[in-house]
Amino acid sequence: MTTKAEQSFQILKERIMDGTYGPGHRLVIDQLVREYGISSVPWRESLRRLEAEGWVEIVPNVGALVRTFDTDAWQQGLSLLARVGGYATALSAPHLTADDLAEAHALNRRMAEALAAFDPTGFGRLNREFHELLASRAGDRRLVAMVRNEWARLEVIRKSAFWYAPGRAEASIAEHAAILELIESAAEAEVIETAARQHELRTVEAVTSYEAGLPPR
Repeated sequence: MTTKAEQSFQILKERIMDGTYGPGHRLVIDQLVREYGISSVPWRESLRRLEAEGWVEIVPNVGALVRTFDTDAWQQGLSLLARVGGYATALSAPHLTADDLAEAHALNRRMAEALAAFDPTGFGRLNREFHELLASRAGDRRLVAMVRNEWARLEVIRKSAFWYAPGRAEASIAEHAAILELIESAAEAEVIETAARQHELRTVEAVTSYEAGLPPR
């Protein structure tokens, strides 16, 4: 049975992710109590949990505010994903089924179609699904949850801008195919982890260079 604390947490997280509570929005406990009919204690617990996960900021004498994300937050998040996502992918690789791999290939093809159709939102969503799938059989629920949480945060950040340097999206699709080839050939875990980690770090480097007006490496 879902507890009131879990229910209130999911309500707030979903409203932040879908944009109902945008960056800077003040989350007032009394208002939440009236709106959803859940007492104040679960809301307080939820806000502390959301603060720990980086979704809100609790400011003295102000209250809980939905965090404002910027390019630095995106870069930091993707750098973290490079580490935890790469590790999770390496752990998951031996346990991915033929159906899992077929789905991953299909997602990568759909990413190429989204790119050709100038659909950055669809591209970003499919990219998230691709990486979450590759990490899904890591056998560590906390690790998998961390990967999913970071991808969810990045998805919120990207709603305000599509941070991709020119040419990086095409390169990402090719790198996805290379990672799948390593998994299908039963490459060593360290090799898979390095490939998955470098894949994300190349995006960080490409965007950083692009914003600084430097030629891509």
